[in-house]
Amino acid sequence: MARKRSKPIESGYALFDVLYEDGSRTSNRRVPRTALGGLDGDMPARQIIEEQDKAIAEKAGRPAVPIKKITRSPG
Repeated sequence: MARKRSKPIESGYALFDVLYEDGSRTSNRRVPRTALGGLDGDMPARQIIEEQDKAIAEKAGRPAVPIKKITRSPG
């Protein structure tokens, strides 16, 4: 008997790719799905990722790089 293919598990996060002003890029940045949707759509993701970047930059002792563009990760 052939095994049925399972459906992907719906996680509580949406993944985003981020392009920064300096040309660097990060992939699969996690943002809670509860913060997205409604009239703002994916706009809250930018603020959440900026807050994450600020915290990371503070720990590293360097300034945060401004975000140029955010897009949903394919998948």
